[in-house]
Amino acid sequence: MQLRQTAGLAVPLVMASVLLAACSSSSSSPSSGSTATSGTSSTSSSPAAAAAGLKTGMKVFVIPKNLGNNYFTTADSADSGGAIAALQALGETGTETSGTAATPASQIPAIQAAISKGANALIVSATDPTALCPTLNSAMKRGITVVTYDSDAPGCRNIFINQASTAQIGTSEVDVLAKELNQTGDIAIVSAAASATNQNAWIGYMKQQLAKYPKMKLVSVVYGNDDPTMSTQVTQGLLQRYPNLKGIISPTTVGIAAAAAVLDNPKYRGKIALTGLGTPDSLKKYVSDGTIKEFVLWKPNDLGYLAGYAAVLAASGKLNGSQGQSFTAGKLGSYTVGADKTVLLGPPFVFTSANINQFNF
Repeated sequence: MQLRQTAGLAVPLVMASVLLAACSSSSSSPSSGSTATSGTSSTSSSPAAAAAGLKTGMKVFVIPKNLGNNYFTTADSADSGGAIAALQALGETGTETSGTAATPASQIPAIQAAISKGANALIVSATDPTALCPTLNSAMKRGITVVTYDSDAPGCRNIFINQASTAQIGTSEVDVLAKELNQTGDIAIVSAAASATNQNAWIGYMKQQLAKYPKMKLVSVVYGNDDPTMSTQVTQGLLQRYPNLKGIISPTTVGIAAAAAVLDNPKYRGKIALTGLGTPDSLKKYVSDGTIKEFVLWKPNDLGYLAGYAAVLAASGKLNGSQGQSFTAGKLGSYTVGADKTVLLGPPFVFTSANINQFNF
């Protein structure tokens, strides 16, 4: 299904196809503080892999920031057409594993375990741009391919699969909020972890874009660590500390859903604008009742699928990350490597009441 471009942004958001299957995961819910895994393998030969001269039967570990996060379930799982679906299509063994907290202390043991289990490639959403590097560099020295997706660790990976232009993601969220606030009022940001590479990069561009709206003032950035309870608490704290707050941006799917639940009452609905990065299924209620007018995202399962393809190509010696190198990622078509060994999935998309019911993810 082709989506119509949403007008009204200072940075145009071009047409994108954003239809996803419903989020699902083959893994059971892990207990708090533990590391859990879910594996899906394909032992049959892959015609696609054979035709491209790719290695098959490799062990590839998909390591999101944390398990139990619907965004990463969609990005990773075979059922939604994410990373493990790509690995299956190419005849590899794909396993999703991580901790339950979006922190380096929770994620690093999962990376270390994957290395000890004979990983050929790691697909990692970095919880920190540098803290993972000793472990990831150790993996690379062993010949293990490291692909980052969603959130980068620039000094310790082979290729980064970026969900959309970093600048465009940050600026588009500010432009959406500025339109809703008539470019006036105090605003705040509810982010994920303070160390999250992607969050900080987007926030950097948000601050730059706010210079275009001199009557809008950023009064605070708070961090919910991609935890629903903590995100709720920090949002409530903002409302208490800043009684004149007019708008909130939350560039995290967990944070925006938590903030929406806090604002979903007559005291705040329609009085404090909320936007950010969210998934349609988690926000339909809030768009329907007017708590949220517009929010932004990309297609998480395509992000994972592209990362899966890139990991297999790189581990097979077919993709070295050189700028200008082109490759085909199965059903997603052709891509070209950009600067800093980065591959861009595509542009973000704005969801509104006019289009949100077309999607189920």
